[in-house]
Amino acid sequence: MSLPVEGYQLKRISAKAYEHPADRAATSTLQAIPHLDTVVRKLIELGYERALRQYYLGSSVRLGDDQLADVYGAHRRAYATLDLDPVPDLYLTNAPIVANNAVVFGARKPIVVVHSGLVTLLDTEHQRALFAHEAGHILSDHTLYATAAVILLRLSSVPGLPLPLLPLRHALLEWYRAAELSCDRAAALVTRDPVAVCHLLMAIAAGAEAERLDLDVFMSQASEYNELGSGIEKLTRLLMNLNLTHPMPVKRIHELMTWVASGDYDRIVAGSYVTRDEPVRPRAEASDAVAHYAERFRNTFRDVGESIADAGKQLSDWLRALGDDD
Repeated sequence: MSLPVEGYQLKRISAKAYEHPADRAATSTLQAIPHLDTVVRKLIELGYERALRQYYLGSSVRLGDDQLADVYGAHRRAYATLDLDPVPDLYLTNAPIVANNAVVFGARKPIVVVHSGLVTLLDTEHQRALFAHEAGHILSDHTLYATAAVILLRLSSVPGLPLPLLPLRHALLEWYRAAELSCDRAAALVTRDPVAVCHLLMAIAAGAEAERLDLDVFMSQASEYNELGSGIEKLTRLLMNLNLTHPMPVKRIHELMTWVASGDYDRIVAGSYVTRDEPVRPRAEASDAVAHYAERFRNTFRDVGESIADAGKQLSDWLRALGDDD
């Protein structure tokens, strides 16, 4: 595996260039729910994002040119390749609360948090894939809903969560899993090595033994997981996914390599892509794939739309009660 050529940069690339149709459909469906953004912003404004920032500031190590410069360099390079500025702060933590070992949150000023065990596991090449994935979240402007999802995951352990927030939590996790598929594509583009991204996903699945495993066999396993199985097995997968922030690694590999095989990856790496300077064209946003996912997400998020109007007041009352108990 070799690094991309020096100076390789996807100038002004738009996230629309590589966005997975599930991500596009899930985001537009969430945005269409009346009052949802108001409730999400209320959740953030009531101080939980600030509390998370203070938690990591106090319990983790902020990396930079003077703290694990090689790791920070892999992080910084992802933003240079995607032509993004500024570079968000990077925190290294040993606390077992980071979803799937890495997370981006922060509605206004994002930060990236990565678990030390994952960094230790990966060499520089695969660290670059990891940090490029997280940079994809920022370019895709996932941070508002991602921050709300992280907060709701933390609040889920607190008794008495208002009922309207339970379907919201479910909807945000469904959206989060769709958003992950876009960011795997971003990681492949930044590294110019989709296989490196697949190896990263195998390492997440297998841990330290990944170096002794055959990636081709694991990729075949991904095809088997996606294509085979009885109705009961498929239902079981659906139920298993409900509380996950990330799709199963084998599912992510299958989705990524299907996209690479479509030719879009090669086209973008060659320099043909939508930029952030171009206006969004509604027709370009529509496709059969997006329509397929959109119907699924409309059904999934129906309960959110029916209950969200009361969530803002209930959320405020609940959090105020929690504060009174302290």
